[in-house]
Amino acid sequence: MESRNDQILQNSTSDSNQTSTDASTELTTSSKAKRKPVKPRSVVWDHFTRFVNSEGELKGKCNYCKKEFCCDPKKNGTTALRNHLNSCKKHPHFIETRQAQLSLQKTASDNDVNDLGTLTTWKYDENAIRKALVHMIIIDELPFRFVEGEGFISFMRAICPRFRIPSCWTISRDCYDLFIEERSKLRSFFKKNCQRVSLTTDTWTSLQRINYMCITAHFIDNDWKLHKRIINFCPISSHKGEAVGRAIETCLLEWGLDKVFTITVDNASSNDVAISYLKKKLANWGVSVANSTYLHMRCMAHIINLVVQDGLKDVNDSVMKVRDAVRYIRSSPARLKRFKECVLHEKIESKSSLCLDVPTRWNSTYLMLNTAQKYERAFERYESQDPMFKIDMGENGIPDYYDWTQVRKMADMLAHFYELTLRISGSRYVTSNLFFSEISDLAFILNQWINSNDLDMKSMGERMRVKFDKYWGDVDKMNKIIYFAVVLDPRDKFEFMEYSFSQMYGQEKGVELFNKVKSCLFDLFNEYKKMYQPDVEQINDNSSQQLSGSCTTTGSINPKPKFFLKHHYKKQKLEESGGFDSKTELEVYLSEAIQEEKEDFDVMKWWKINSERFPILGKMARDILAIPVSTVASESAFSTGGRVLDSFRSSLTPKIVEGLICVQDWIRPSNVQVNVEEDLEELEKLEEELPSIGITYGLGGSCSTPTS
Repeated sequence: MESRNDQILQNSTSDSNQTSTDASTELTTSSKAKRKPVKPRSVVWDHFTRFVNSEGELKGKCNYCKKEFCCDPKKNGTTALRNHLNSCKKHPHFIETRQAQLSLQKTASDNDVNDLGTLTTWKYDENAIRKALVHMIIIDELPFRFVEGEGFISFMRAICPRFRIPSCWTISRDCYDLFIEERSKLRSFFKKNCQRVSLTTDTWTSLQRINYMCITAHFIDNDWKLHKRIINFCPISSHKGEAVGRAIETCLLEWGLDKVFTITVDNASSNDVAISYLKKKLANWGVSVANSTYLHMRCMAHIINLVVQDGLKDVNDSVMKVRDAVRYIRSSPARLKRFKECVLHEKIESKSSLCLDVPTRWNSTYLMLNTAQKYERAFERYESQDPMFKIDMGENGIPDYYDWTQVRKMADMLAHFYELTLRISGSRYVTSNLFFSEISDLAFILNQWINSNDLDMKSMGERMRVKFDKYWGDVDKMNKIIYFAVVLDPRDKFEFMEYSFSQMYGQEKGVELFNKVKSCLFDLFNEYKKMYQPDVEQINDNSSQQLSGSCTTTGSINPKPKFFLKHHYKKQKLEESGGFDSKTELEVYLSEAIQEEKEDFDVMKWWKINSERFPILGKMARDILAIPVSTVASESAFSTGGRVLDSFRSSLTPKIVEGLICVQDWIRPSNVQVNVEEDLEELEKLEEELPSIGITYGLGGSCSTPTS
């Protein structure tokens, strides 16, 4: 019985083993059948595509020229493909296609790597997240209580539950700690990379009636890069000149910046007092250049504003009619909607928003006229759509063809000043070398208007010319540093200035003024030469002593010089020329041919390359080219992010306000502002897609949202 059971168990085991073997064989066969063909190892298959033609032959097609070759491994192999690839690499289509493929591969791989270009895994770092949160609060100008909002808390719980959200008080301390840290870095950067600074300053009164002053430093570092840094945003006792001067003095002492070249301010009389105060302080510190003759730089944008304001004192009736028409349409959402329908029927493609000007701001008048003249046909159609339009316009009436002609002419005239203001308001590129070119062009335009047969243009040109001559009509009244900047532009030098003076002031007076500017430039260069060049007379004396000592043999222990005849020759040439250099760096620079005018010409790059040839003149150019010609850089601090300093920041303590404003300027790579007019088309699409949420972006440039 026992042997019977053993036999059954043995048979069962045998059957089981057989079944397992059969299953294993079947699985192996199945896996082999489903296994994908092995990718060819030859590198040619990176450039060829395998396929089987209609005749069943295995072939390879070139990815670049699309030629086909037999590649049966039993008959041909890949020899023909290799030979073709070597010849195909010489053709342009190969290079273009290959570059496109590599670009796509790089883009795909970049999605899987971090900023350092290496594969990595994310690691939780609470300090890094907290620092990024502080950066967001500062750059986006968010209130400290933003971190306590329900929306932000739920968002952080979803993306990073482990992060402990700090309180608003902790965030405020972190922001100020970041300010202290960045200020220390900037102070160290000033010591190592700053030669001299040029300042811009402006004052402002907050909503809480606190007087603030902003000071911005402009300089060129050792690598010839232009920098703009807000170094102070502090409350001042008043807007009087002495208070402003003392505040600037205190700021300079705190930063250790005593080498100030120029200070750009607006035309307020209090600034004249402040500049006089600072001249005395710089003289006491012994760091002034040319006895601070060139310290006071008037803001060009403010002078242009005064020139245009005088020209627009007597605005003609056509401008008044357009202003009334724009005001009528913008006064009601229903009128704006009807006007928008007129724009669609007239097939006007412009997306500019109708805007109403502020009479005391000429640039807003230009924007109003420039925008309104694009919708001339829409205004005419609107007259037939709205019977009350003509009645409400009153005595002035609706703009007609003559009025639109006058408006276009006025817009063209104001466009010169508007574009000029934009060009000189930059703080990220050199503007001082453009100053003289801009005012000479402006003088030329005003002369054309004065000599025009159009009475309105002639009258406006005459009024503007009176104000122009008050500030820029006499070279003695102007800061001559603006002329030096033109000379230090290798594309202009003295040639352009001499011609411009003769055109602006006449031949006789132009030559006189040109010689005066030329003399002042050489005087300034000689002062830089004394500051930065070793004492030439001492070098000459040492050389003479060395040469004379080499000839004596009585008890002299001076070593015998090598190449005695060469030393004797140099001594003779030195006595004939009266010094080592018979021609100064400035004279050599001016004697060279001017550079060709190119759109991509970079004056900073040119001086970076040539500063080794002109070491003293290069230091002079480094100071002059960094001078800002407008105070826009300081004024923008009061409207960071494209809006006026809001009630949140105005309600903070002055210490925290200074930290937020300054550190935002230091850590933000560029001032990104939202241009509503450029985004109007996208906003209108949003309006069409979401009609139920009550958001209206119309031609009036307004945005209204329902309130709860």
